[in-house]
Parts: sequence; structure tokens; C-alpha cells
Amino acid sequence: MGRMKKIIMAFIIVIIVGNGLIVTGFGSTVFQEGNPVPLLVSAVKLHLSDMEYVQFAKTEKRVRFLSLNTTTNRYEVVKKWMGTKGWDFKEQMGSGLIFTKDGEDAVVEVKQYSKHYFVWEIQKTFYINT
Repeated sequence: MGRMKKIIMAFIIVIIVGNGLIVTGFGSTVFQEGNPVPLLVSAVKLHLSDMEYVQFAKTEKRVRFLSLNTTTNRYEVVKKWMGTKGWDFKEQMGSGLIFTKDGEDAVVEVKQYSKHYFVWEIQKTFYINT
């Protein structure tokens, strides 16, 4: 029984140290958007399905999505989604994609989350009115 106890303790220590190294090494990336659990769940959904985006957060003011970062036309998924809601792409200014509809402008903010993903968010008023 003593040997089994030592093996279990060694295993627990390895897991704790490994998690500590991951958090310290990638902590700033993993936690840059707050709680990483919704983003991790969304990333798994993206990889297990053929979806181009996953909504992972909704507040009183904003709706947030996660998409895969492709090297070609990486914001095409945002433009296509907004197009289905009746918005026409106007221009890109920095990290914002500007769309227009009926004389009104909407800005979709885009942020690089990691090498493989980007986060985009839109004001809920434009999301609801579409």
C-alpha cells in the first residue's frame, strides 16, 4: 500500500506542476478574454463541427463569437454573417469592420485571440435589429 501511495502522490505532483507551467507560460493568452472555459468549449465545437463561428458570450450590450483564423480571407466569415443579416461591408478601420444598412453604421470589433482563433463582437442592438 505504501508504494501505491507514493505513485499516486508523484502523479498528483506532476499534474500540479504541469498545470502551473501551462498557466504561467500561456496564462496571458488563455485569460486575455476573461474566463477561458467558454472559449475552450467553443474551440472544441468549431473543431468537431463544420461551423465557421460559435457564439460564446452575450451581455446586455454585446454578442461575442469565436472563429478559426485562416490565412486567406480571415474576416470573410464575419462579412458573410453580417450579409445574411442585411448589412453591407463598407470598410475596415484598424480592428473594426464597418457595415452599413439603411443609412446606419455598425462596427464589428475583431481581436486576435491566438494563432488559430479570433474573437469578434457586435453591439447587441445591431444583432437584435437584424
